[in-house]
Amino acid sequence: MQKLNIAGGPEQASRLILGCMRMPALTKEAAAEMIETATELGINFFDHATCYGGGEAETRFGEALALTSLKREDMIIQSKCGLRFENQTFDWSKDYILESVDGILQRLKMEYLDVLLLHRPDLLFEPEEVAEAFDTLEKAGKVRHFGVSNTTPMQIELLKKYVKQPLQINQLQLSLEQSQLIDQELYLNNKTTDMSVMRDGGLLDYCRLNDITIQAWSPLQHGMFGGMFVDNPDFPEINKALGELAEQYGVTKTAIAIAWILRHPAKMQVIAGTMNPTHLKEMAEADRICLTREEWYRLYLASGKFLP
Repeated sequence: MQKLNIAGGPEQASRLILGCMRMPALTKEAAAEMIETATELGINFFDHATCYGGGEAETRFGEALALTSLKREDMIIQSKCGLRFENQTFDWSKDYILESVDGILQRLKMEYLDVLLLHRPDLLFEPEEVAEAFDTLEKAGKVRHFGVSNTTPMQIELLKKYVKQPLQINQLQLSLEQSQLIDQELYLNNKTTDMSVMRDGGLLDYCRLNDITIQAWSPLQHGMFGGMFVDNPDFPEINKALGELAEQYGVTKTAIAIAWILRHPAKMQVIAGTMNPTHLKEMAEADRICLTREEWYRLYLASGKFLP
C-alpha cells in the first residue's frame, strides 16, 4: 500500500483509509476481522466520527481492536466532532470539542487521537474557542494533529488567524461522478454550463497551496448520498469505461474508480467505507494502478463532462 507523509502531520499514512461509519452493524468479532484485513492490505489509517452510530462505531472499534494482536502505535486513528444529530445542530464550541474528545477516547479505549477533525462548519463558530480547545487537547496529549472537513478556504483562513496548530487535513466529497471539486477549473468563464460556477472558493488549489491533505469521502457515490454508480444501470457510459479499463488491468470497476482519484496530483487519501472484507480487497487493488493521462480523461468524459 502506497504511503504518504501528511505535511506536519502523521507520517507513512496509507493512501486508503478505512472509514468506520458502518462498523456498528458488525459484531465485535466481525469488526476485528475487518480491522485485521485492512492492516494486512497495508491500510493503517482509520476514520471515525462522534455521530457514527451515536458513538457506537468507536465503541465497536475499541472492542474489536482488543480481540486482535495489533499495536496501537502502528495505527493512525482519526475522529471528527461537531455534528450533533441529537439536537440538529453543529457545535464547534470549546466545551463541546473537549467533551467530545473525552468521549471518543473513552469509547475507543485509547489515550490519544492521532488526528481530530472538526466535522462540517458550525455557522456560529467562534475561532477563539476552537483555538482554546485545540491548545488544551494538545497540551494534555489527547490529540496530536488537527484538521477540518467540508470547510471552505476562508473558513480555514479565519481559523488559522487564531489556531496555532497547523490544519493538515480537509475531508471532502469526491468521486468520478461527483467531481465538482475539480470541474470548475476546466469550465472557467463558460456560460453554457453550471459547472463553471465556483462554489467552493477554489478549495482544491487552496489545499494544495497550503499543504492540506484532501481525504475523499463517498468515492463511489453519485449525488450526496444517492448510492453507488458502479454497476448502476443509470450510468452506462461510466460503467462501460470502467469495465474496459478493469479488464485491461485485471481488477474490478471499483478499483478503477478509486484509482481515478488516486491519480490526481494533489495526492489525496481515499476513504473506503465498506465493512465487507472482499470489497475492501477490491478497493485496495487501486493502489497498484497508475492510470495514464488518456485513461484518466477518458473516465472523466464518460461521467458526462466535456472538453470546452
